[in-house]
Amino acid sequence: MKVLFLSLGVILADQVSKFYIKGIEIPSLNFSWSGMYPGQSIPVIGDFFKITFIENPGMAFGFNPGIDFKLWISIFSLIASIGLLVYLFMAKKNSLSLRIALALILGGAVGNLIDRAFYGLIYDYAPVFYGRVVDFLDFDFFNFSIFGRNYDRWPIFNLADSSVTVGVLILILFYKRQNDEEIETAHAETDVNSNSVSEETSRNDDIINSKEDAEDNKGKEISF
Repeated sequence: MKVLFLSLGVILADQVSKFYIKGIEIPSLNFSWSGMYPGQSIPVIGDFFKITFIENPGMAFGFNPGIDFKLWISIFSLIASIGLLVYLFMAKKNSLSLRIALALILGGAVGNLIDRAFYGLIYDYAPVFYGRVVDFLDFDFFNFSIFGRNYDRWPIFNLADSSVTVGVLILILFYKRQNDEEIETAHAETDVNSNSVSEETSRNDDIINSKEDAEDNKGKEISF
């Protein structure tokens, strides 16, 4: 399926950006990139948008449910990614907007799953499934509170988070449009059925009237 190339593109862009931010060494290729140090922040558009390197031990947008749930989150992400992939193949005859939404969600889910599953091994700080997710997109939208925490900036996120968010928004819009179309179709079918019933009733009335007229004429006699 061609939409899987979209998922692959999201995964590659996400991982390349994370390696660029965090840095990576490949001794076999004699390659080394130092990246940024944790907490380092680089202004891009004043104070509104910065590149800020942090590592998130939990879920998307910096939410941390605790180390006890780390393994379960990673396993759930793996199962959910496999489920999305299977569903994408099952939905290959569905609309393009639905498949694009699912492809974006799948790409983002796999992107963050790679961090959780392998970054601990790649950077030698944790076993498999206990890695930390690299976040770096830092926007100053507004102040708000969520899950008992106060934020003076939007939680720092990454390209995978963005892909999942866009995919979910498309999915919501897709289902809203689909429901509207189904309602319009149902109304149209109701109108057609009502017109058909009216036409059939009218035809029946005409037939009955014709028979009554014929019987009346038959019963009349001409007198001389």
